[in-house]
Amino acid sequence: MEHSLVKLIDLPDELLLMIFMYMKKALALYSLMGINRRFDRILQDPMFLNHLTLMTCTSNNFIYPMYKKTIDRFCLYILPEIHHKIKWVNLEILSMKRLLLAVEYPNLCGLGLYNIREETDAHIFNGKENYFSFSNLRHIANTNKGD
Repeated sequence: MEHSLVKLIDLPDELLLMIFMYMKKALALYSLMGINRRFDRILQDPMFLNHLTLMTCTSNNFIYPMYKKTIDRFCLYILPEIHHKIKWVNLEILSMKRLLLAVEYPNLCGLGLYNIREETDAHIFNGKENYFSFSNLRHIANTNKGD
């Protein structure tokens, strides 16, 4: 029996998109964005990008910021390419400001905030901290997992 070797790059776009959908989206973007034009096009599919989680969630439900190196890559290279396709983003408090200020999110209609305290809520939503315009948002979810 002859063995055939199928490489990831040999798979059809539809199958690659299905595989990418099963991965953590931030990990897929961080690992595969910029490898080639085909992967970039698939990763920028609106179905893939509409809901993005930019934080680390452990198996025991603890939430942490992504590594600084990962945040740097998102802010400098990835978000400028995809920001207009993001409709919902989940963020945690420690990296929230940097990720929100990296680009404008013209189609953002939902924001999930994690590990955020009431006093921080007040600064963000009453204008004392000018993170960005919240005029497009229809849904804001505040989840405090640390309590």
